[in-house]
Amino acid sequence: MADTENSVCDQKIFNRIFDLNSQTLCNYLYYQCGDLQQAEDLAQEAFIKLWDNCKKVIVEKAKAFLYTVAKNAFYNQVAHKKVVLEYSKIPRSSSNIETPEYKIEEREFMEKLQNAINALPEGQREVFLLNRIDKKTYREIAEMLGVSQKAVEKRMHKALVKMRKTIKNI
Repeated sequence: MADTENSVCDQKIFNRIFDLNSQTLCNYLYYQCGDLQQAEDLAQEAFIKLWDNCKKVIVEKAKAFLYTVAKNAFYNQVAHKKVVLEYSKIPRSSSNIETPEYKIEEREFMEKLQNAINALPEGQREVFLLNRIDKKTYREIAEMLGVSQKAVEKRMHKALVKMRKTIKNI
């Protein structure tokens, strides 16, 4: 825990961190997403999280905290958009072979799957979607997230266990 004299919770220090990093963080996010409004929103969310966690973050690590939070928020948005896109590609009523019962079961399964994905903790959902939707390897995900490959494997294992419990016979 940071001492109170040199803490991110001090308004002057927080303002200084904001002044020094807000524009570069926005630029970094803009380069990642190509949307200025999204970049500003992500940067704002990162600063809000920094303020919410000001007692846990030391001044020297504030910049790294901001970039990590912003980067993860951006990856979560991208992963969510990819899930939505993949889901939208699924043909709805393409053939006459499907019976009404099949269609109902399929719709129920897709709802269960979506709910199961949404119920995963952030880290597990991120790893699961990067692996299963983006087809990234564990090594690529580890490099992307700045964690070890074992951590990625563990998150994926936990995600699959939770999803199997949530959706029986996945």
